[in-house]
Amino acid sequence: MLNDSALDILFRNARTHNGWREKPVSDEQLRQLYDLMKWGPTSANCSPARIVFVKSAEAKEKLLACMDPGNVDKTRAAPVTAIIGMDMAFYERMPQLFPHNPDARSWFAGKPEVIASTAMRNSSLQGAYLIMAARAIGLDCAPMSGFNADKMNAAFFQGTSIKANFVCSLGYGDTSKLHPRGPRLTFDEACRTE
Repeated sequence: MLNDSALDILFRNARTHNGWREKPVSDEQLRQLYDLMKWGPTSANCSPARIVFVKSAEAKEKLLACMDPGNVDKTRAAPVTAIIGMDMAFYERMPQLFPHNPDARSWFAGKPEVIASTAMRNSSLQGAYLIMAARAIGLDCAPMSGFNADKMNAAFFQGTSIKANFVCSLGYGDTSKLHPRGPRLTFDEACRTE
């Protein structure tokens, strides 16, 4: 079991950041982050997430044009923003990712509703793994869904089978810009045991 310090880093003291310190995030850190998050489970190991790490000034300008007004400044200030996309043709990789069942591709091919729900559910899971992996290697996060998906898809995924799910800025948070921590539901408010 993880000790209290690790649990604090991953959950109890982790926050969604709105401001960032001017400290870069290296490509090596992004590779380390991915190499951790890729091990998180997805249904039938389908792994539909596709990630664009936006770092360059040119790419950041494209990204900012897609963001809702309330998310522009904090996205601009972040050293990196990950666009977590979902490959709507993820099932084409099933022979590679789920080799012990040669029929796995057929579970999805030609079934748009199954594809859409599987891609959304599992790329969201993978995005959550990205957040946890980032925290585990010392980065702070700011996941957001306030953006124009059509613009985002045109700017970053044109001509592909990938669609944007959500974005998550990464870096070293400026704690002086944190809002007071929001409350959470208690176990009894959110859960039941049957």
